[in-house]
Amino acid sequence: MKIAIIGAGNLGLSIAEGILHSNGATTMYLTKRNIESIKEYEKYGNVTVTNDNREAVKGSDILIFAIQPGHFSAILEEIKDLLNENHVVISTITGFSIEKIETIIGQDKYIIRSMPNTAISVGKSMTCICSNTAGKKRIELAKAIFNRMGYSMEIPESQMQAATVICASGIAFWMRLIRATTQGAIQLGFDAKEAQELAMYTCNGASGLLIESGNHPEEEIDKVTTPMGCTIQGLNEMEHQGLSSSLIRGIVASFEKISEFKTK
Repeated sequence: MKIAIIGAGNLGLSIAEGILHSNGATTMYLTKRNIESIKEYEKYGNVTVTNDNREAVKGSDILIFAIQPGHFSAILEEIKDLLNENHVVISTITGFSIEKIETIIGQDKYIIRSMPNTAISVGKSMTCICSNTAGKKRIELAKAIFNRMGYSMEIPESQMQAATVICASGIAFWMRLIRATTQGAIQLGFDAKEAQELAMYTCNGASGLLIESGNHPEEEIDKVTTPMGCTIQGLNEMEHQGLSSSLIRGIVASFEKISEFKTK
């Protein structure tokens, strides 16, 4: 596949690394206004680094946009005359609707919105995807791209804002939980490096159990909570201190904030 990533910032580079590490592109263009910080990607051999978006579009079939929302309209206007029946437009841009993209480049174009997270750089992203009517013909292609770098799910566009909170912001939420577990382990006597390893690999194991078994979390919790044991004692204390409610309140607060962007 000939892929261009328009906007090689943090997310764009995470996507690029995920694609490159999975050998998911025959050629790749990376664009950025200041290309000095991304020149190193040319070491892959099949990667072209440029600040010319039109050059990238001409040389690619799949266009992944990972730019700031305020720049998206102008860049679409810049390249729309180059779009043909081979191009698939994939937007990772929060709050920029398919309808708005169609207004600029037309309803006949293959348009897909995706919301990956930064774990895409290590092949572990949870990516949510939706499309316009024309884009339905290319949704499996988009899923194939993102499934090489984790797991993808097709959802209605109306849920994309919520998916951004759960999957993209969710990376930060889980990092904070891992950090808190690390701090607890340090207090119990482990050094910082050991504590972080214990926390992150236990977290990885917990999610792996659910993915592989398909069980509800409470089923797995029941397996490690014995009557009057230390696990249930700890869980109950965490709930008394508001663990679940604070997580839910934080998720809702993030959603309320992202919803403000949509109305502006």
